[in-house]
Amino acid sequence: MKKFILLFVILFSLNFSAQKKKNEKELPIPKWKISGRFAFVFNQSSFTNWVSGGENTVAGNMNVNYDINHKNKNLNWDTRLISSYGLSHFSDKGYRKTDDRFELNSLLGYKSKDYWFFSFFSNFKTQYTRGYNYKVEPAVVVSNFFSPAYLSFGPGMLWKKSDNSNINIAPATARFTFVNDAFSGQFGVEDGKNSVFGLGFNLTGYFKFSIMENIEMENAITLYSDYLDKPQNIDLDYQSNIRFKVNKYIKMHMTFHTIIDDNSSGKIQFRQLFGLGANYNFHEKVTY
Repeated sequence: MKKFILLFVILFSLNFSAQKKKNEKELPIPKWKISGRFAFVFNQSSFTNWVSGGENTVAGNMNVNYDINHKNKNLNWDTRLISSYGLSHFSDKGYRKTDDRFELNSLLGYKSKDYWFFSFFSNFKTQYTRGYNYKVEPAVVVSNFFSPAYLSFGPGMLWKKSDNSNINIAPATARFTFVNDAFSGQFGVEDGKNSVFGLGFNLTGYFKFSIMENIEMENAITLYSDYLDKPQNIDLDYQSNIRFKVNKYIKMHMTFHTIIDDNSSGKIQFRQLFGLGANYNFHEKVTY
């Protein structure tokens, strides 16, 4: 866990060092900024008479992000929708899911001083379809739509320098975990029940900056400790996206995603994605 916290501190420092002073006249701060982005990442491998062996695969991953930012005097309201789904096809195993995510974040802040705000955040996340454990035969269903689903909310303090740099600290976060009857007794929910309530400390951070021209790095991290159930076990959700811009519509994309959650798995979960993708901004609106 110390390594992950150290990584967070390093990324925080990199973000500050990447900021450049601008002498140009600043534009008025927009009251509303609405933007949507669609991305499709494609991966493919093919083998014919390949002595060292190999398996033909085709994989695709779709991602839709929607951001709504509102500023009005001392009020700041950020809402972000993240939706993604991915499939891969193996020549002898058929289709398998590679990504499945639905997440809605909302963060309301009232300015206190400088970059600090009194805040209230809410977060909801689940998945669209069934998830399987393919390491056993036959494959076993291990998750499904709304199983699990997580709803978190609570007051706190927000440090926000820009739309690309913020940390929210919520020491009294309510967290509900939901499952259907088929998964009762899993994900921290007691057998015979469909939900469990938690109260704990929640820290979220978001940092996006340019590493160099045409290369940007986006980092999102969440730390959560439940006061009511093993507070020493800190849940971690960290995702890093690196995008290499080829032109306006084509980008190379790398994703590294790590999850530590004792209630869902006793092991560290890790996901990595690399591919060439199409990127399209389908909705951009700014209101002053």
